[in-house]
Amino acid sequence: MNEIGPGFGVFLMMSNFFHDVATALLAASGVVLGLIVARYEAGGDEPARKYFARVYAGTASLARFTLFWILLGGIPRTLYFRTFEWKNAVDHSQVPALIIKHILALVFVGIGAWLWKTYSQRAAVIMDDNQV
Repeated sequence: MNEIGPGFGVFLMMSNFFHDVATALLAASGVVLGLIVARYEAGGDEPARKYFARVYAGTASLARFTLFWILLGGIPRTLYFRTFEWKNAVDHSQVPALIIKHILALVFVGIGAWLWKTYSQRAAVIMDDNQV
């Protein structure tokens, strides 16, 4: 695991990039879910309920995919962290930046998961109440 060739290096770099994007998308989709739930609860009518159902379905699919990618993309990232990300950060004196990035990523995943847990329960009530 010490020597990483250029092709595999590109794979790891892209995998790590998409892992970071998925992390941000999980939090962002949780915010979007919160906004659509709040907007509906503020005075949703029949057209708003139908729109809510469509947006919720799409947003939930995005969240499931991002969670899947966070888990799947975390495997190579974890296996090659010391020889790829950590070594590069040490070589370029960017260890504090790498630590802060991973703390923020953990916070974003936590916020995204909390938002989804909270607002999915409220969305389920809206869906059940209106038989969408």
